[in-house]
Amino acid sequence: MKLTFAAIGVVLILLSIYAYRTLPDADAGGKTRLVWVTDNNPVRAEQVALFNRLNPDLELVIDPANTDQQKVIVQSIGGVGPDLFDTYGQESAEAYVASGIAWDITDRMLEAGIDVPKVIWPVAVPSCVVNGRVYGFPCNVNANAIWFNKDVFDRSGVPYPKPGWTWPEFIEVAKKLTIRDERGRAKQFGLYWDFNATRDLVYQHGGRYFDPTATRCTLDSPEAIAGVKLSHDLMYVHKVAPTPTEEAALSTQGGWGSGGITFLMSGRVAMAYGGRWWLNLMRKQKGLRLGVVEIPYAKERVTVGGARCTFINKNSPRREQALRFIKFLASREYNELLNDQADALAPLMSACYTDRFLHNPAHPEEDYNAVWREVVKNSIPAEFCPFLRGGEMEPINTQMDLVRGGLKDPELACRDAARNATARIRRNARLIPHLGRLYRELTGQEP
Repeated sequence: MKLTFAAIGVVLILLSIYAYRTLPDADAGGKTRLVWVTDNNPVRAEQVALFNRLNPDLELVIDPANTDQQKVIVQSIGGVGPDLFDTYGQESAEAYVASGIAWDITDRMLEAGIDVPKVIWPVAVPSCVVNGRVYGFPCNVNANAIWFNKDVFDRSGVPYPKPGWTWPEFIEVAKKLTIRDERGRAKQFGLYWDFNATRDLVYQHGGRYFDPTATRCTLDSPEAIAGVKLSHDLMYVHKVAPTPTEEAALSTQGGWGSGGITFLMSGRVAMAYGGRWWLNLMRKQKGLRLGVVEIPYAKERVTVGGARCTFINKNSPRREQALRFIKFLASREYNELLNDQADALAPLMSACYTDRFLHNPAHPEEDYNAVWREVVKNSIPAEFCPFLRGGEMEPINTQMDLVRGGLKDPELACRDAARNATARIRRNARLIPHLGRLYRELTGQEP
């Protein structure tokens, strides 16, 4: 097995070297070329153009084809990695740091007058600061709120939602906006609910997925069960949000597209839980009248937030030039552009406390930016369990998939998820030496 993995690693490195050799020279045409592994969101083009305009001796290009984490690590260790690469959340950040390819820029940023943890949104800190050291800077920050289509509300004669509404009030509004035909099939739903946002409901009910040491799954707590049950009930009890089967059927009822964004734009749902970055697409539909309000809360006013960050490849021969891009992410010019584009929220908190952010002259109809600022301010990052990385979350994900599909009672699923995940944590701590040491350090017990 070890030989197999070694062979795979060699092949990946050789392919990476070939791919790297086919790229234009890093120092051609009098400019130093920087490669940034990021997604191919159309708004990246304007962001790249702004950086290149402000840094005429550099040429930043994006590489959206190599965003796989393992590929970035293998290429970088092999000396052919990108100069810059994006990370997503604490788990991703810690994996890159542990691999040894992330450049510690703590002191360099302080020398530039940028105290990263103090100037960015608190929810973004775990995504770029590991063990107190800074390895990158957020590109954007996001948390979700309730979008609503004003035309659907007007057509149904339902008043627009107001801040501070309760879950019972929310459900009643959603029921009024759910329309079914004579056979009971929904033609319009009050809400599009992404079951992946169940964690938000668990947190606001006072629950968590793990205990403070992350050595025990706590989805079997009454608070966590209440959050999962509400996520389930929106689809299967109150019937105000489409089940997976109904969502598939809704996609075939004419119109175009599927998913929360397109359902909201086409009026097939009245409300949807999503982020500010949805405007990337929704702005293209002229005449679309939208509003935004915070989700109802249970015990805690909290949502799950996160950040997409960019790190520097420690092995890049152009890391000094790459550092200029990280500083660019902290600049006024970049943060104003990002807010104007509605690519979620700017990473600098100060950039979101300006009149330009609240009242974009190019989009005067967007009178809800203060809501986005509030939800990000009150958001917290998703918990990170070092004992369950990636596919090791299967004991939880399997049970949540059963709840999503209406195949298992939420309470039973939560209890099974807690028991199975805790057993997996202890198993991994027994089998993996460094996790065993961590487990004993955190609990004072053998796994």
